[in-house]
Amino acid sequence: MSGYNTVLARNTENAPACTNPYAQTVAFSHYNNFSAQLPIDPKSGKLVAGGIKEQAQQCFKNIKAIVDSIGHVMNDIVKITVFVKNIKELDAVDEVYKAFFTSYVPTRTVLAVEALPMNALVQVEALLSNGEGTIPNAPQAGDLIKLTNNTSNAPINPLSTQTVAFSHYNNLSAQLPIDPKSGKLVTGGVKEQTQQCLKNIKAILESIDVPFDDIVKVNVFLKNLSDIEAVNEVYTTFFPDSAIARTVAYVPAITTIAASALPMGALVQIEVVVSHGDGTPPQAVEDRHGLIIEAHNTDNAPKSPLSTQSVAFSHYNHLSAQLPLDAKTGNIVTGGIKEQTQQCLKNIKAIVESIDHTITDIVKINIFLKNIADTDAVDEVFASFFPNVTPAKRTVGVSALPKNALIQIDAVVSNAEGTPPKA
Repeated sequence: MSGYNTVLARNTENAPACTNPYAQTVAFSHYNNFSAQLPIDPKSGKLVAGGIKEQAQQCFKNIKAIVDSIGHVMNDIVKITVFVKNIKELDAVDEVYKAFFTSYVPTRTVLAVEALPMNALVQVEALLSNGEGTIPNAPQAGDLIKLTNNTSNAPINPLSTQTVAFSHYNNLSAQLPIDPKSGKLVTGGVKEQTQQCLKNIKAILESIDVPFDDIVKVNVFLKNLSDIEAVNEVYTTFFPDSAIARTVAYVPAITTIAASALPMGALVQIEVVVSHGDGTPPQAVEDRHGLIIEAHNTDNAPKSPLSTQSVAFSHYNHLSAQLPLDAKTGNIVTGGIKEQTQQCLKNIKAIVESIDHTITDIVKINIFLKNIADTDAVDEVFASFFPNVTPAKRTVGVSALPKNALIQIDAVVSNAEGTPPKA
């Protein structure tokens, strides 16, 4: 691997301390990946007093403290993800949110989950631009600009931008199954709703002249995990999208998450991360296909016909969520949460090593737990895999996981060598 960019983990005393082996923010190349922030007072280490408004305000204060500590501003945020315990309290969270984003609004994903660490009512996560890059002793000018875009062909929300591009990625707001003309949920069940979510995503991408097959990662949020087969049936009608993608059977990385509730009572919500070969100014405009998407599978980790284990573009690899499956048998490993956590990480390690990387290249870990009380046991296993590195982290409790697993983990991995130009 090239050492051109380095993984840069940072912490500040002005935000809640992360337990080993995690960091508040991990920068690589042109993005800062933040650990999800709970409503913790950094001085006391405890949840702030009060209800949802006070907790939401503390989450955003913590994010702002981290942003300030690395010489950035809140308008450098390209994506916000809000996890609430009760979807009915979203309006109160939005009221706080608007005070932190008074002009520019980033892309956004909102959902209710079964549980949050420390029994919090809300948790907020941010993805931040990093124009100066992470080249050792050679900061870039930092003058890359964000490109924001909305189209009337997809639902418009005053609290979020449909897509924000920075450097070589487009980050889209999660799409609900809303008819953009009526502003209401489409009629029908989960199949019709899934189709509308994907139509909205396609409309946004077409509005910025980006093909559907430039999607590198898909996150599917489901109200009922039992609907997964119906969602997958619709999903396969959208991927692969082009003749080129069908020829190589390209499908993006994917993570499916059970939500306890979604905005507007939706059954499904879908968000995507999209490659952006052009880059954002003042980078020199490249041919969109000047950089290639590198999709990779290994026999040493579980395979799925619906997803690719790892999809690299430019300076990042995006991994599909890993269940605690034995790659040889396809079955959940025996044992409890520690054994299952270990297997998830073994699968991630196998994928990472198959693309000539190491586990130290991981910049962000997303953990989905059936029982939030298992967090300490999970962290104990993590410490054995990450003795000398500190990725950013998100942990949420979910009502169900595929194959009745106790845990599911996905990861974002740095890719210092980048992806090569198309031959």
